[in-house]
Amino acid sequence: MPIPDYQTLMLPVLRLAAEGERRVGEVAEIVADQFGLGPDERAEMLPSGRQRVLHNRIHWAKFYMSKAGLIAAPARGRFIATEAGRRVLAENPARIDTAFLMREPAFRAFYRNEGLAGDATTPDGIAAAPAETALAPRETPQDRIEAAHQEIQAALREELLQRIGQNSPTFFEDLIVDLLVAMGYGGSHRNAAARLGRSGDGGIDGVIDEDRLGLDRVYVQAKRYGATTVGRPEVQGFVGSLVGLGASKGVFVTTSTFSAQARDFVRLLTQRVILIDGPLLTDLMIEHGVGVRTVQTVALKRLDEDFFAEEG
Repeated sequence: MPIPDYQTLMLPVLRLAAEGERRVGEVAEIVADQFGLGPDERAEMLPSGRQRVLHNRIHWAKFYMSKAGLIAAPARGRFIATEAGRRVLAENPARIDTAFLMREPAFRAFYRNEGLAGDATTPDGIAAAPAETALAPRETPQDRIEAAHQEIQAALREELLQRIGQNSPTFFEDLIVDLLVAMGYGGSHRNAAARLGRSGDGGIDGVIDEDRLGLDRVYVQAKRYGATTVGRPEVQGFVGSLVGLGASKGVFVTTSTFSAQARDFVRLLTQRVILIDGPLLTDLMIEHGVGVRTVQTVALKRLDEDFFAEEG
């Protein structure tokens, strides 16, 4: 079952908060049981990898309800239903969402100030009913930020692969040098460039030190295959070259993809062979700043609980 959106979580979160002080972690476990979420849904992370999706949506659900005066935070990391929240539950609502919260003056004011909806009043200046007010999206603000970031990243990946394909094979090998050095291999760009692309061995485009002391070496094959899937025979040929050199580690890099048979083949080898396809290659380029540059940085900040904690 998909993870419920933050509005769907409002009512169950408020019910649990009415039972006493709660933490997000324990609420997440109870809610996951209520909605029949499996292990994958419980563990699913935001694209940033910094927080679980379910935890994030619970945070937003209680945040919005706190703006309506239904939930309070008596201590760090804890929350509880207020008297107003208990009165709402006494009405036995079928659902609590942003439209429901709009009946609270404090929430309407918050909504207007935050620009989360249109003007929450009628043309006559009378407070609009929930049905007359623009509803919030199903996604939380952070969901929307993460989704926009992923969309930008996806477009950047496609553009990187396109530009790599427009350049020469030598450019691609140099790109792999830049990437490996950025990832900490080869010791220095000069040393890496001297090794990669000059081995002359069949099936091997180069060799690079695994560490700055040169205690071990990694053999590299860097091939552009366009839209062609790299199959087991190509990977097997690369592995055969490794065996001939007595090498134990290799990296096969391509701008396309590897077949399932190729991936299954390397899993059973005594050598350590890593397959880097186009999507992973571009992810690594973005992560390590190769072929890309930062044009804008957005800093998202949250409340510092330690700052507001008074010592008893």
